[in-house]
Amino acid sequence: MLNISLIIIGFLVGTFGTLVGAGGGFILMPVLLLMFPGSNPEFLTGISLAVVFFNASSGSIAYSRMKKIDYRSGFVFSVAAIPGAIIGAYSVNYINRNLFNIIFGIILSIVSVFLFFKTKSNAKPAEQFPEHYKKRFIIDSDDNEYYYAFENKTGILVSVAVGFISSMLGIGGGIIHVPAMVNLLNFPVHIATATSHFILAIMAFTGTLTHILNGTFTWESAVKTMYLAVGVIAGAQLGAMLSKKIHGKIILKVLAAALFLVGVRIFLLSII
Repeated sequence: MLNISLIIIGFLVGTFGTLVGAGGGFILMPVLLLMFPGSNPEFLTGISLAVVFFNASSGSIAYSRMKKIDYRSGFVFSVAAIPGAIIGAYSVNYINRNLFNIIFGIILSIVSVFLFFKTKSNAKPAEQFPEHYKKRFIIDSDDNEYYYAFENKTGILVSVAVGFISSMLGIGGGIIHVPAMVNLLNFPVHIATATSHFILAIMAFTGTLTHILNGTFTWESAVKTMYLAVGVIAGAQLGAMLSKKIHGKIILKVLAAALFLVGVRIFLLSII
């Protein structure tokens, strides 16, 4: 019964996580915290990051077919995120479960409030930015054109921070990266969600590999990951298809509301 539940949870995580470009770790990690209250944080973050890798990889394949991934930016941000992901995976070993839950709940709540009130619906045209800004022009499979610009140094700094926080908390990082790419880096929402998934696949793989090397990703972790991954891979394809039919601003608002509810619940469970 538990295995079937894990597959269903994986499907829901994959669908919603890919829809909002967050990888699903922000949904899965709270579920794991509630399902396995006696487990230590490093055990659960190892599972979550591994599942995020499968989710992000499946979602990236779907977004690649839609031609919505900014590969050049994605590679740069991924390289920047890798050191943070490694450090974050090791750091979780030194945080006790209750403190971990409190940090997790606070970060989710803060991100949700920022995302809900600071969301932009459209990126500013690239012509409005200085010459030293990186400029991108993308035409997706539906012939939608995206021409935007961003400050590369800011993107790199954000990616380092995202790599650390996401790997430490096992949430994948999309919940932070997507709003940062939209609000700080001027990415169009749909390009941000797709590119975030591409970055997440690389970042989550790095974090998972670190957990394997330091021994916190066990055979039990692998079995649970396998059942979750079955659902996640299928759900990610559905989430990518649904993203074409939903306005970007609605995607971010839904993400913000979900984040807030989850963050408050985890925080309250920790202090009561």
